Amino acid sequence: MKFTRRSMLTAGSAGIAATAVSTALGGKANAQKSSASALAGDTTVDVVVIGAGVSGLIAARELEKNQRSTTVLEARSRIGGRCFRKQTIQNWWLDLGGQWMGKTHHLFKSLAQDLGIQTFDSYFDGNAVLIWNGKKVTVPVNDDWAASFLNISYGDLPVSVKDRNAAQKLHRNFLQLVQSVNAEKPWLSPDARVLDTQTIDTWMSRQTDSELAQFILRWYTRVGGSGGYEPGASSILHLAQTQKASPQADTPEAWLLYGAVGQIPGMLASQIRGEVRTNAAVQAVIRQPDGLYEVKAADGSSHRCRAVVVAMPPALRSRIVFEPGLPPQVSGLQQRSPMGSMFKILSIYKTAWWRDQGLNGYAQGNLPTVQLTADSSPPSGKPGVLAAFVSADRAVSLGLQNPRARREAILADLVQFWGPQASEPLDYVEINWAEENWTTGGFTSYLTPGAWTSFGPAWREPVGRVVWAGTESSARWAGYYEGAIQAGMDASNTVQKLLS
Repeated sequence: MKFTRRSMLTAGSAGIAATAVSTALGGKANAQKSSASALAGDTTVDVVVIGAGVSGLIAARELEKNQRSTTVLEARSRIGGRCFRKQTIQNWWLDLGGQWMGKTHHLFKSLAQDLGIQTFDSYFDGNAVLIWNGKKVTVPVNDDWAASFLNISYGDLPVSVKDRNAAQKLHRNFLQLVQSVNAEKPWLSPDARVLDTQTIDTWMSRQTDSELAQFILRWYTRVGGSGGYEPGASSILHLAQTQKASPQADTPEAWLLYGAVGQIPGMLASQIRGEVRTNAAVQAVIRQPDGLYEVKAADGSSHRCRAVVVAMPPALRSRIVFEPGLPPQVSGLQQRSPMGSMFKILSIYKTAWWRDQGLNGYAQGNLPTVQLTADSSPPSGKPGVLAAFVSADRAVSLGLQNPRARREAILADLVQFWGPQASEPLDYVEINWAEENWTTGGFTSYLTPGAWTSFGPAWREPVGRVVWAGTESSARWAGYYEGAIQAGMDASNTVQKLLS
């Protein structure tokens, strides 16, 4: 299927289609491209880019700036990957995937400016909410990440002095470990093998049995930067590497975008001269005797090229047959890079009524279901939008419930955090990214214990002229849009060197 404005309006899977009634991504579509080419499907170009998420589209755009011809192949019936939006009441747009821009996300900020998209500050005025073992506190946000308990001052915690001290000590020890890690080559970090063969659970349990202290690192793995897994599923080396490359102290949720981030893929696609084909899942990448690559897609098309950029999460790359096969280190790394488990829930109200109560929408704690909420409303507070997240084992369990039971569990926790008004949203959107066939989880991938030190050197190394992209391939801000943009630009630069 050829990429057109109509195809941009189509949802990509059953999991998304129910909530994505209107997904116009903005920007001029490539409607003027050859209909003959669309029917025939076959192309011969310098580079085939596999995956039309932000990273793949950035790679294609940068390659074309350097006079390389491209074809982009996307498995879904829409572009954007984990960057996807939906319109709600009062003509406001919701991001069903990632939505925030951070203070040090310089590439993302520059891209938004270049595309003419305005930003606004995330809302943190007023008080946040923490519920711990049934005790609720409503307190100001503490901006000093290292010196606070997840942005809550230690003195405001409804716990014993012993627990406060244990939490401060464990977090301090972890942040010291973070500084010792080599973010680009974590396998070369001091004591790398020892750290890589210890789970996060093991490392923190050896230091303290305080539930409060351990909650900090559980927060990191479940919703904070690493995203979507339990601390027994990965190594302390991996968690430290993610925080060295993508530090929470740098405030990665500082800004939001008018019109949502989900408009960006359409804008990028309109700047690409080559074809962007949807419903074209790549099945095989075959190195030919003449040194060229043949890329075969599920729509029956075949594409010859000099180089290939694979802009997909590592776990999905194994769906492609490579001939000759990938080196064992590369395939081994892919097999040990599962996606996290993540629900994102957006509850929409006529106004952000919590602001009138001096509250800022930021909440966390150890309630049964919801692990984090944040205000995603426009500056006017109309409409009011609460974004909530359920991740890791809780997301897996929630996914086994029927839609009504899920909604009841989520709204019950929102009521605990914010009061009875939270129970009656005018619109309610939930997305389980594990149901998205061409994502299979969220919001990013993680490495299993031992993977960094056994297979790490293959992380970003090309195989011949097959180059890796996607946010997971970035050495800085992996898992974020900043990392996706960086990886796309890095892939373009690598291809330029390989073809020169």
